[in-house]
Amino acid sequence: MAEEEPCSLASIARCQRIPAKEFEKQYKEHLSGFPQWDQKEHAEKWILYATNVGTQLSIDEVAVSKGELYTIVTNKAAHGGQGALVAIVAGTKAKDVVKVLQKIPEQDRNTVMEVTLDMSNAMDAIIRAAFPQADIVTDRFHVQQLVSEAVQEIRNTLRRAALKEETAAIVLAKSEKRVYQPTVYANGDTKKQLLSRSFYLVFKASSHWTERQKQRAEILFKEFPQLQHAYNLSMLFRACYERRQTIAEAKIRLAQWYAKVAEENIDAFIVAAESIKAHEATILNYFINRSTNASAESFNAKLKGFRALVRGVRDIKFFLFRVGKLFG
Repeated sequence: MAEEEPCSLASIARCQRIPAKEFEKQYKEHLSGFPQWDQKEHAEKWILYATNVGTQLSIDEVAVSKGELYTIVTNKAAHGGQGALVAIVAGTKAKDVVKVLQKIPEQDRNTVMEVTLDMSNAMDAIIRAAFPQADIVTDRFHVQQLVSEAVQEIRNTLRRAALKEETAAIVLAKSEKRVYQPTVYANGDTKKQLLSRSFYLVFKASSHWTERQKQRAEILFKEFPQLQHAYNLSMLFRACYERRQTIAEAKIRLAQWYAKVAEENIDAFIVAAESIKAHEATILNYFINRSTNASAESFNAKLKGFRALVRGVRDIKFFLFRVGKLFG
């Protein structure tokens, strides 16, 4: 059976031709069970569904209301449906989240074999304290994003330089009372446009480029060889994840990538490589089961979608009560 989409109370009220505000009030105070909810007293700080613990979990953070971050632990086995939610804790402080998760019986916490997370040191500390038997897996997409951001940093630096150059040329043309004519490449781009329009291009593998992107890339890399070096480094790193391999094999490929980064001596990549080295052990754990944090990202998207459906969060306790009804 397909999973049912949650409905807003306002849409139900409209359908039944009754006043929306009155229906929402009656639902909250009498129909929902919210007044009798056993977690109501502490819901603004945390809610916990200890029986939803499974062998494979995800942990992430999400802005629930007004940009306030909450730490969310979910069970992968539930695939984002009923039983997915293990805990929601206000804030991201490790000690606060650990205190809540340690309310789960120790024997249940020790059954957790794997937890995926981003590159947050706080998340790492939470899992080590709350689920000591679990392998910690740093999400591959967050690691790849770190490397991609190094490429974008170089592209943005070049784009700003091109913008500055163009502005200076326009000012000079005005002072000389002539019309400014920028250099235009074979694909119709100016230098500034070439760098601006290459944003998505340098994220993709060359095998996925369109014909126009291939043309733009050829011009881009001819004009800015340092950007081609950066792009090649990012693709070399991506290749570390592409083939099915053991931890030992992946470790060798990472070592080769570190050596290439040192050889190219690009500051943005040196910083990224140091961060990857610091998380290498948990990054390599990916090659045990090839697990990612995609389920957590998907759950967060559902949570944001539900927040949009109910038109924001006016009462955080009631909102989390409804989240618990859907996913707890």
